[in-house]
Amino acid sequence: MMRNRWLPLFYFLALLPLFLLRDYTPTNELRYLNIVDEALANGTFFTFTNQGELYADKPPLYFWMAMLGRWLFGNHSMWFLSLLSFLPAVVLIQVMDRWVSKESNRENRFSGQLMLMSSGLFLGLTVIHRMDMLMCMFIVLALYTFYRLYKQEAHTTRLQWLFAVFLFLALFSKGPVGLVVPLLSTVVFLWVSGKLKTIGRYWGWRTWVVLLGGSLLWFLGVYLEGGDTYLSNLLVHQTVNRAVDSFHHKEPFYYYMVSYWYSLAPWSLFLFGVLAVSVCRRYIRTDLERFFAVTLLTTFVFLSSISSKIQIYMAPAFPFFVYLPVLLLSRFRWNRWLAFTLAVPAGIYIAALPVLLIVSRKGLSGLANGWLYAAAAVLMISGAMCMWLLYRKKELNKAIHALGIGLFCTIFVVSFSLPHTNAQIGYRDLSEKALELAQTYHTTGYCAYTLTRPENMDVFLHEDVERVGREDVLEGRCAGKIFFVRTRRLDRDEELRDYLDAKVKYVVGKHTVVVL
Repeated sequence: MMRNRWLPLFYFLALLPLFLLRDYTPTNELRYLNIVDEALANGTFFTFTNQGELYADKPPLYFWMAMLGRWLFGNHSMWFLSLLSFLPAVVLIQVMDRWVSKESNRENRFSGQLMLMSSGLFLGLTVIHRMDMLMCMFIVLALYTFYRLYKQEAHTTRLQWLFAVFLFLALFSKGPVGLVVPLLSTVVFLWVSGKLKTIGRYWGWRTWVVLLGGSLLWFLGVYLEGGDTYLSNLLVHQTVNRAVDSFHHKEPFYYYMVSYWYSLAPWSLFLFGVLAVSVCRRYIRTDLERFFAVTLLTTFVFLSSISSKIQIYMAPAFPFFVYLPVLLLSRFRWNRWLAFTLAVPAGIYIAALPVLLIVSRKGLSGLANGWLYAAAAVLMISGAMCMWLLYRKKELNKAIHALGIGLFCTIFVVSFSLPHTNAQIGYRDLSEKALELAQTYHTTGYCAYTLTRPENMDVFLHEDVERVGREDVLEGRCAGKIFFVRTRRLDRDEELRDYLDAKVKYVVGKHTVVVL
């Protein structure tokens, strides 16, 4: 078995082709890069704009790191930005592994690392450029430091300062959730443990000096750069309004009860089964197990109570959804129902290649790619190996290892297909073709119809892209410009298709670029 300390290198090598070859997503990633570009152009560090409009949605820490990369390399470097999510994920997993090392054996911890890193949404946050993984890392570091204080494992004063610093950095990474999750988790745990009177040991003057002092400096910087309007947006609109009656991402209370199943796939059934049985049989006994259970439950309830909800917001609970079962695995042996929870994703793995062959033969030529077939074959083999380990060897941990390692090997192989599929994912290829056409035909300006957030293309075009309607094009108001449209929409609109029929145009991925 691969030793735990080599797993970070394994993850990095498996994901490296993805870091180097993929395009930016046209929604959040390009938007964040545009925010960074505007901040550098405006010379601001605490206040941000997106397409010239105030953007107080996120604190500055992640943007500072992205700005540093832009300044160091002269452009946005995919590999550097990828590290801003990958390294926090690795640190988080290493902290969790060390945290449970005294109460869990090496094989269970190995399973825990693989399950967390390969969980659907956690893995997505590891490769996508967002600040969520940075916040999760600081939350875990803060909670780990709290627990060491609780168990008196090191010098108290040093840990108290560290606790405060990690709390502020969690807050400074993405906002109030970074502070509220540790606050609720620690207070409820102390209350459950009958030690609420000791709260001042953790949330004492040192903690509040760092939190209040750091926040005041942050807000002062915001006020000096953006004035009352930006500060009000940051403190009220993006916090209170979003929590009580969200202006976007508004979902019902039970939203995370549904999203759990795909957010933690392929391990959802297995983790839920271990947790459900452990609760029914009262397996949760130690301080560490109770603390993980309290953190998981309070985070889940708190985030479910907030009006604004998306799957990613539940990310701070993911480490505890995985590592509480890891702590409890020593009380389980192979049995049919537990094996079934792993056999389900293994069966899906096995079906990958046959399904791909069937789908590709039905006319989806974009799937006719050798790398995709090879990746599906790797996935199928890992699923078959998992089944063999489950039902012939009756080895739960090794079955988990087969699924986890197989998934990363699949990602490594499928990443080499990205140069052929990037045009379907992002806007880089489309923008490069547009720049080429603009230079060839001496056009000025860009306009787009039916594209998702086309304004973010200015990261590549270095010029604004105007959103237009169908009538704007037909009435000639976009003449002399480069025009973008979804090819599928163009195929369904006979009048627009006839109008553009004599124009110079190229299909790039799922879009068509036209010289008007």
